[in-house]
Amino acid sequence: MTNRLSIIVPVLDEASGIAASLAALLPLRARGRADACIARALTAGAQWGRFDVKIEGASAMFPLIATAMNLRSRRTGIATGDHAMFVRRELFQRVGGFPDQPLMEDAELSRRLRRATKPSCLRERVLTSGRRWERGGVWHTIVLMCQLRLRYWLGVSPKVLARAYR
Repeated sequence: MTNRLSIIVPVLDEASGIAASLAALLPLRARGRADACIARALTAGAQWGRFDVKIEGASAMFPLIATAMNLRSRRTGIATGDHAMFVRRELFQRVGGFPDQPLMEDAELSRRLRRATKPSCLRERVLTSGRRWERGGVWHTIVLMCQLRLRYWLGVSPKVLARAYR
């Protein structure tokens, strides 16, 4: 049986850009670069993992923010959707799949996955949008994201956090 790669793209309010995002995934049908990186990690024994990120946009702060995100993820074993997470189907099902919550579902999923086994942290970079950072202001968004993560780990409901996020 041939291994297949299924791609789940988490989106919210992305109607204007979804066509371009999906078009960018078409080369993977021809076994693209990300596919090969994931295959190497899985062959080496990884059960799940993520890529480093690069933030798309004009802010001179984006490279520093991306570096901090990547370092934090490597140290904690917690990934976000921005990191283009990958996981073997069996492990995904064993940890209960995506949690049914309005925010921090990616962090919760990676926390569950990390309890089973450590992630493979790939240095290849994926591009993530910087629109929220640009729209909300870089410093304001940094503070907001830190507060949301801290409050989540302290047990605040994802529903409460989702209101603060939006």
